[in-house]
Amino acid sequence: MPDSTELLQPAAPEAADAPGLFAAVRQAVRGTRASYDYTSGSVGRAILLLSVPMVLEMLMESVFVVCDVFYVSHITRDAKEAVATVGFTESLMTLVYTLAIGLSIGTMATVARRTGERDREGAARTAAQTIALGLVVSVVVGIIGATFAPRLLALMGADAGVIEKGSSFTRVMLGCNASVVMLILINAILRGSGDAAVAMRVLWLANAINILLGPCLIFGLGPFPELGVTGAAIATSIGRGTGALYAFSRLLRAGGRVHLTRQHAHIEPAIMLRLVRLSGAGTFQVFIGMASWVGLTRINAGFGSEAVAGNTIGLRVIMFALLPSWGMSNAAATLVGQSLGAGKPERAERAVWRAGFYNMCFLGVVGLVFIVFAGPIVRVFTQAAAGPAVEHYGVACLRTIACGFLFYAYGMVLTQSFNGAGDTRTPTVINLFVFWLWEIPLAYVLAIVLGMGPQGIFLAVTVAFSTLAVVSALVFRRGRWKTRVV
Repeated sequence: MPDSTELLQPAAPEAADAPGLFAAVRQAVRGTRASYDYTSGSVGRAILLLSVPMVLEMLMESVFVVCDVFYVSHITRDAKEAVATVGFTESLMTLVYTLAIGLSIGTMATVARRTGERDREGAARTAAQTIALGLVVSVVVGIIGATFAPRLLALMGADAGVIEKGSSFTRVMLGCNASVVMLILINAILRGSGDAAVAMRVLWLANAINILLGPCLIFGLGPFPELGVTGAAIATSIGRGTGALYAFSRLLRAGGRVHLTRQHAHIEPAIMLRLVRLSGAGTFQVFIGMASWVGLTRINAGFGSEAVAGNTIGLRVIMFALLPSWGMSNAAATLVGQSLGAGKPERAERAVWRAGFYNMCFLGVVGLVFIVFAGPIVRVFTQAAAGPAVEHYGVACLRTIACGFLFYAYGMVLTQSFNGAGDTRTPTVINLFVFWLWEIPLAYVLAIVLGMGPQGIFLAVTVAFSTLAVVSALVFRRGRWKTRVV
């Protein structure tokens, strides 16, 4: 984080309201006024004001991720199948995440650029077309996913027990995907405009509902029915749907950074096509990364449900650390987009390297904790799971992947910064090379050819993400992203 001296530097008239570090943190959580300018003054302060709510937003998502798998792993009957179902379904949900996050990349970059240009009407029109596109995508995916859920699980390599007990979970998650699509897209609009505190509150609301409702529907607490793993899907959908509705209501309020009115309730082909073109590469970029997880899960499935369950637990714990880091990365992306819109590319570059350093400090500490305490951490989630094999795989996954956290820190910030500049093509090409031409073949060779089993898959992930960070840094220094037109 920036030091107190830097935080004393004036960024705008509003900066006087927050003269010190802790006051600035309070200001970040409370939210800045719509007139606040992130493109002038201290870069450190701007990173702080954007990253604190974004990190807290992602931290809440991390808590949800961990709590969800914790609840499911403690189902007294069929715990192994329940956790494996979550793992397989998350792999299938990568299609939804890919489409939504891909569109959100173009949305965030465009809204940030329009905000930096002081074009609020342009930002609002972009937001309206984004929401329309997201609704169309989610309806199509929902119909297909709900109809073919058992077949999709079988295609992923799930055994008969998982398909029998987990199809309803998968059907609910895919059928109600509109909740997560809208949540991702509207929060991207809020982040791009610099309204990070509202995006934080939206996710807090969504995940708080899920965390409280989840055990009630899973275990049948009080008046609620006992639905098992399906209850987790229902709670998740209700929570995210509520959050999305609240986020949308914020866009309808006058005086915000982005304000939607009735005049925006129509299709604008020019804006929509521009978003599709910009988000097309972004969607493929995310698809490359997400599909690599599907491929890795498919390889891992050959070693049994215990390996899949252990991998699921390990990755969920890792997400607890990586999601807050995505908050820092999103802050850097917003600053890049707004700074380029204001004609300040040097400020954008300074923000990226500084955010990367802060992220490295955070993930370095978390990675060390995971390496040292991998066993106790994983045991929290395997007490009700079947056998020590799940714990073994979970510990191996957590410990091996955590070894690369220092590299991940810079890689995440750099990738998001390319996207924030509207240069979605560069990280797409890098992802294609790193994940499809390097990670998956390496995982197959290590796990199957060399007989390392799931450990080979975990090692391949560490090597691939470290490669991504190094390549991204070399390309970023060339500076071509500074000339990208959005």
